[in-house]
Amino acid sequence: MTTPAPQPVEPASGGPTCGLCGGPAVVHWQRRLTDDEFADHLALHQYRQDTKRLLADPQLPEPAPVPPPAPTDCTRIVHGCADHAIGIDTAAHIHAKTCTAPAVEDLPGCDCKPEAMPTPEPEPEPVQPPASWITEGG
Repeated sequence: MTTPAPQPVEPASGGPTCGLCGGPAVVHWQRRLTDDEFADHLALHQYRQDTKRLLADPQLPEPAPVPPPAPTDCTRIVHGCADHAIGIDTAAHIHAKTCTAPAVEDLPGCDCKPEAMPTPEPEPEPVQPPASWITEGG
């Protein structure tokens, strides 16, 4: 009896895939949650709060509730393959919940006006140490 020859095995794709074609993702960007996604996120938040109260030790004070997130607190990662990637300058911004990227007709851009980047806070002025801390060689 002969043993059959081993068949080649496709390598497992363990990473994220393109939101358009399902190919291996090479880039990603963020967009706001749609109304349905945000409702699901709020339901999950409420479930966690209820579970925390249910499992709390009754001899201790009730756990403090965590306020629900606002829509501006939540984003979703969108992945794109090399063929369906938006431009790097566009990907650096957070996109609207209605953004259709990576739609082929809009590449290398998208159909929304991404949010402006937050302005970084200015660096504080360095504080001078007391004169008694300054040595002659320093």
